[in-house]
Amino acid sequence: MDKIEQKICEIIESKKDEIIAFGRDIFCHAELGFKEKRTSGRFVEEMEKLGMKPETGYAITGVKSYLKPKDAEGPTLAVIGEMDALPIPNHPDAWSETGASHCCGHNAQLTGVVGAAMALADPEVAAAMGGNLCFMAVPAEEYVDVEFRTGLMKEGKIRYGGGKCELIRVGAFDDIDIAMGHHTFPGADFGLYNGSSNGFVNKTVTFKGVSAHAAAAPHEGVDALNAATAAMVNIALQQESFRDEDTVRVHGFISDGGTAVNVIADHVTMEYSVRGKTAEAFKDASMKVDRSLKAAAMATGCGVTIETLPGYMPGVPNPHTEVLDSVLKDIMAEGKYTNRKDMDASFHVTGSDDFGDVATLMPLVHFSTGGYVGSLHNPGIRVEDEYLAYVVTAKIFALTAYRLMKDGAAKAKENIADYKPNMTKEEYLAFMESMLTTEVVEPTPLPIVGK
Repeated sequence: MDKIEQKICEIIESKKDEIIAFGRDIFCHAELGFKEKRTSGRFVEEMEKLGMKPETGYAITGVKSYLKPKDAEGPTLAVIGEMDALPIPNHPDAWSETGASHCCGHNAQLTGVVGAAMALADPEVAAAMGGNLCFMAVPAEEYVDVEFRTGLMKEGKIRYGGGKCELIRVGAFDDIDIAMGHHTFPGADFGLYNGSSNGFVNKTVTFKGVSAHAAAAPHEGVDALNAATAAMVNIALQQESFRDEDTVRVHGFISDGGTAVNVIADHVTMEYSVRGKTAEAFKDASMKVDRSLKAAAMATGCGVTIETLPGYMPGVPNPHTEVLDSVLKDIMAEGKYTNRKDMDASFHVTGSDDFGDVATLMPLVHFSTGGYVGSLHNPGIRVEDEYLAYVVTAKIFALTAYRLMKDGAAKAKENIADYKPNMTKEEYLAFMESMLTTEVVEPTPLPIVGK
């Protein structure tokens, strides 16, 4: 390591207690997407301590904080941390005010960004880098709490359900040329996170029936629960039509339905995610799901409303991992953490995240760290090694950012020049709009026999 890199590590080491305290604080005060007011406020406080002037209100709770003046010459690297949590209220550290818990590790992301900023904002370190850095706290990566987000859409406060998607739409990434991101990965100390992933669309489905006495006069009703049951069977029967190489996943649940055991259900609401390795794959699967839903409505006489919301784009591997790889090798050389597991370009994840949307437009340098035990998205997840989860994450963020931006941002410029975006911003927005649809099939109940 050169003397600047040694200084970066020394600063982070000297601040490790502050960094860990920040990570604990965020972990114990989890908030859901587009509601991260306390979390974004804490991020703002930390950026202001470092002499930066954070800009707030991006996609409701998002924050951008520039290291240098916004008109600094050269490329701008975004160092990104996610703020939101999951609605898992039975986690022992769930915040009682929100019912949310950080079973996704986003608190480690945000903590890593804050810790990295503590070192990179040092005047000597900042002066050694070309271009600019933008420390970003972003909302709403987990695509949950859909009813709330749909309400925000109807109020005109957002248009898309994912935080980075909305940030792209409102122009928050217009001045960003290259991005850095992180994921928590229990079971390993750290590694490259550079594989592909599924994209998806989200659906809210409402079957409309007619209530009646379920025992005395069921023939006078139209059962929306029957329609939902038929729909689930229809969707299951589509599975063999999905190609293996498209890694299609269709999963959902009934979020509302019926009022009493002796009343024919006059409404059922379902939520579905339809995922696939490519946009073409999940579009094809989406049409098959729609067909299954409409067939169930037709068979039962119910009406159905299918609201499709654009989700996330498939993840795109970055061909340039040399800088990040060199940092991970240096971390390994210290000897304390040696369990490295890489997800390289040959690795595919069937889940989804909105870093795929960023990678659709620009190069993404993406890594993972551990420090957790248990399974993500499960109430059994715990932070086992706070130093690894928070401090090592900060070091990797900071060292990688420095190596990309030193020597006049030479490595960042090389990465940007060689990267082939899948879409322009205009093409991306056009695709997202094409997936934002509502289809209504009116009820067709038959006349009641004998009346």
